[in-house]
Amino acid sequence: MSATVLLLPPPPSLQKLPIFLPTPSPHLITTSIKPKTSLRPILKPISSRPDFRAWADDGDGDSGGPDEYDMDEDEVEEVDNKKDFDVDYDTTTSAVIAASAVDGGDDIVAVQSKSFISTQGWDSEKIVDYRINEEEFHKICLFDCDFFIRKPPDPDDDVFDFREMYVTPPDTDIYTIPRVLAPMPEKYIRCAKSDYGCYNVTEPPIDAPRDPLYKSEREVFKVFLTKHYRNRRSDDPEFMLDFEEIYIIDSKTKSITRAKVVVTVPEGKNRDRKNDLLVIRDNGNSFKIIPSDQRESPTSVIEREEWSKTRQDMERHLSKLRDFSVSNWF
Repeated sequence: MSATVLLLPPPPSLQKLPIFLPTPSPHLITTSIKPKTSLRPILKPISSRPDFRAWADDGDGDSGGPDEYDMDEDEVEEVDNKKDFDVDYDTTTSAVIAASAVDGGDDIVAVQSKSFISTQGWDSEKIVDYRINEEEFHKICLFDCDFFIRKPPDPDDDVFDFREMYVTPPDTDIYTIPRVLAPMPEKYIRCAKSDYGCYNVTEPPIDAPRDPLYKSEREVFKVFLTKHYRNRRSDDPEFMLDFEEIYIIDSKTKSITRAKVVVTVPEGKNRDRKNDLLVIRDNGNSFKIIPSDQRESPTSVIEREEWSKTRQDMERHLSKLRDFSVSNWF
């Protein structure tokens, strides 16, 4: 049974994002996050180490697709990783055009760290022979592992540097290079963190009536890092989330990748992002942006999914009682 999560931008007064928590039951859970929306140019930190990274020519990428759009020079801040990972715009009523206003804002201060070590290009699952200062990293605790992402100094504590990442077994200091399954941004970006997991509730044993009645444990299987649109601070009046750029940390595979997001809003990139509704399905593997006016109630979604499953179960049962494959009962 698949799970569906609906996200809407939060009101401006919201400082923290709610956590959407699917449960292991067959019922679907829907959660809405309404993003609140100053372009902050981001400065890359100066590293004392030589840069041995290989760069690909822009001409190597595919071009000419019907859903691509031209970007003006004001959008250079956004082009570094979007050119490697295109968003699928499913536009049916109008063409996608590139028109975006540039807002001013404070820069994210680039601070050179003496302990910075770029792990990009390293072999995945390679154990490093040194220990890190965990206070300089965002520690993301999942069910099967702990994930560490470099944390540049910032008052909001929401800036991520994906050039240095590690993964360890829970509560250990054996640091390993994680599996990176998609191009990561090469600059500082602000992200909102939300997890995808469930509560494991166990009942007390029958032969131990004095034990606690129930025991609940939080199990986080995935963490979603959603980029702030144009890296605006969460208290900015024009703050909103960029649902087109979501990074997924997977507990089971100990990997990080970028979500493949399908945009079904007719206006495409020129849409009003404050009205975006993000639908997450298939256990956190399918992402789609739809207009907020197409939002369905959780009850309707659950009823539709349960009816589909009931039909499949009934068809499977009836197929044992007849000599033809498909029934016309439905």
